[in-house]
Amino acid sequence: MARAHMLRLLCAIFILCFQLTCCSEVKKYPLLMPHIHPYRDELYICTPVRVVDNKSFYIVGFEPNATMNVAHHMLVFGCTEPGSTNEIWDCGEMSTNESDKNLVTAPPCSKGNHVLYAWARNAKTLKLPDDVGFQVGQGTEVQYIVLQIHYSKKFPDDVLDNSGLNLLYTERPQSKLAGVLLLATGGKIPPHNITHMETFCEIREDKVIHPFAYRTHTHSLGRVVSGYRVRRNDTGTDHWSLLGRRNPLTPQMFYPTFTKEPIKYGDRLAARCTMNSANRNRVTIVGATNNDEMCNFYLMYYVENGNPLSMKYCTTVGPPYFYWKDTDLNNIPDYEASKSYD
Repeated sequence: MARAHMLRLLCAIFILCFQLTCCSEVKKYPLLMPHIHPYRDELYICTPVRVVDNKSFYIVGFEPNATMNVAHHMLVFGCTEPGSTNEIWDCGEMSTNESDKNLVTAPPCSKGNHVLYAWARNAKTLKLPDDVGFQVGQGTEVQYIVLQIHYSKKFPDDVLDNSGLNLLYTERPQSKLAGVLLLATGGKIPPHNITHMETFCEIREDKVIHPFAYRTHTHSLGRVVSGYRVRRNDTGTDHWSLLGRRNPLTPQMFYPTFTKEPIKYGDRLAARCTMNSANRNRVTIVGATNNDEMCNFYLMYYVENGNPLSMKYCTTVGPPYFYWKDTDLNNIPDYEASKSYD
């Protein structure tokens, strides 16, 4: 009996060790375009993957497999339902190009749109901090993961592409759940001008979020993008805490935030893009093509208890209809927000 008991004990230890190794191991899932042919300029293509029904996974990193001479930028969305059930579709709903009959046209997500990751300009691999992960699958709104790639130039005949990235994931539950909040603006940029594109919003959820990474994105006119946490004290004075500031023409990867101070209920988040159109003779609008512009500040964060914010986007109409100075914000760091930084 002693030998049988010892055998059962050894089997139990083996099974436990196997389960711990299996579930804690970080694996790679290749999320790639299925050898497609970008047949025209300014083409946005999406491709989906269904998350396993009865399991929960935790994405702990993103390993790009793309170059900027091929892909203008990539986005990874978490969707409750994808925009299409096709293998690929045209998801450039903001594009000024007319739709054609080669592909179904639909947004990346038809329900439950969550930005998980963004890449451009040869950004490097991103690994999340210890015990932090994006939860997907069972028990979450993310039942599909959709890769979107913007191809700014059409490919030569018979040339195919399988750009994308590896998702680094584990089945081991992470104690801190990650989220992304995108601060962005609409608006117009006049020619021969320095224009500030600005946005801000207030946190109205009773949660504490911990920022750890930021990413900036514009097209060619962007010079500086800055993001802030704004907290008002008892005397009514706003204290602006710099989350990140960067030249968006450098590699558009996620960088560590300048501060990791928590963001709480009642705090405000604000972002500014400083755009230089000195050498442009036309008005530039916000849009999806290289001839247009964008003003984006992505904030990646985690929560220690509960789920990430329900709020995923913080947007304004932008110039000439919206500026910080026209709101109740005060103590605005006007010089710092547009100061060059690489």
